[in-house]
Amino acid sequence: MLGIVYKSTGSWYTVKGEDDVFYKCRIKGKFRMLGIKSTNPVAVGDTVFFEIESIGDETLGIIFEIGERKNYIVRKSVNLSKQTHIIAANLDQVFLMVTLNNPKTYCVFIDRFLATAEAYQIPVTLLFNKIDTYSNEELAEVKFLAELYRNIGYTCIGISAISGKNIDKVKEAMLGKTCMFSGHSGVGKSTLINILEPTLDIKTAEISEQYLQGQHTTTFAEMFDLSFDARIIDTPGIKGFGIVNMEASEIGDYFPEFFKLKSDCKFNNCLHIDEPHCAVKNALDADKIAWSRYKSYVQMVSGEEENYRTDIYGEK
Repeated sequence: MLGIVYKSTGSWYTVKGEDDVFYKCRIKGKFRMLGIKSTNPVAVGDTVFFEIESIGDETLGIIFEIGERKNYIVRKSVNLSKQTHIIAANLDQVFLMVTLNNPKTYCVFIDRFLATAEAYQIPVTLLFNKIDTYSNEELAEVKFLAELYRNIGYTCIGISAISGKNIDKVKEAMLGKTCMFSGHSGVGKSTLINILEPTLDIKTAEISEQYLQGQHTTTFAEMFDLSFDARIIDTPGIKGFGIVNMEASEIGDYFPEFFKLKSDCKFNNCLHIDEPHCAVKNALDADKIAWSRYKSYVQMVSGEEENYRTDIYGEK
C-alpha cells in the first residue's frame, strides 16, 4: 500500500494510507542495511510503500520502500556529527519563525537554514513573530532585518501568534500546500499552529526565564491535515543548523544575491574570499550586500560551526 509518513518517533512511524486510514508502522529489517547515513532513514512527509500484517489483535504496517523525494530539509545530527538528520521531506513551503529576543534568532542561523532550503529548491517565508511585544527600537531592528531579506527576494511577514496579527496572510500562503514550521524552541511554532487550527491543541510551554530559551514542547516531527486545504509539519525546536553535503565552491550559489554577481567575478571558481576583482566583495564594499550575510557565508565556506556573537548588523 502507498502512504505518507505523518509522524516519526525514530523506531515507529504513523503512516496515512491511500485508504485515509492511519497505520502504526516500522521499517523492514533489511531496509536498515541500505547504507543510509541519516539518523532517520524515513522522515515525516515521505511517501512510502508498506505491507499490512496482523500480530494478534493488532494491525501493523511494514515499510519496505521509500518513494522518490522531490526535496527535503537536512542538517547535521546533534548527537552524531558525522550523521545527518532529515527534518522533513516533500515540502511545498517552509516558514522559518524568527524572534528578536526570548529567544534571539541570529542571522547566521537564518542564513544557514536559507542556504539549505535554496540547495533543495524549497521556498522559505520568514515569519517575524511576537511583534506585539517589541519596543519601538526593537521594531526598528525587526524592520531592518525584514528589509534585508526582502531585498534578497524572501517574503517576510510580521506576525503575532498571540493576537493573530497577519495570520490570515500566513494561511493564504499555505493553501493547497504541505508546509513546515521551523525555528528555535520558544519562537511560537506550536502557538501559531493552534491559532491556525484550534482543534489541534498542540502543547506549548513558557520561555525559561533563567536562560531566555524555549523549552521543547514538540518531541517529534508530526504532520497534521488542516481544515483549510493545507498540511502542516510541526518540528522540534532546533538550536543550531549544521550544513551538510555542500562543497565550499557551491555555497555561494545558495546565497541568491551572491549568485547574481558570480558571472562578474574575474575567476569562474571565485570563492569571494581573497580573490582579486571579485564582484561580490566589490558589492560588499559598496554596501550592496549585507555584512551579516557575508560573515555567515565565510563561516560556512571555512567549515566553522555557527558563531552567534554577531549581531544583526554584522558587528561583534
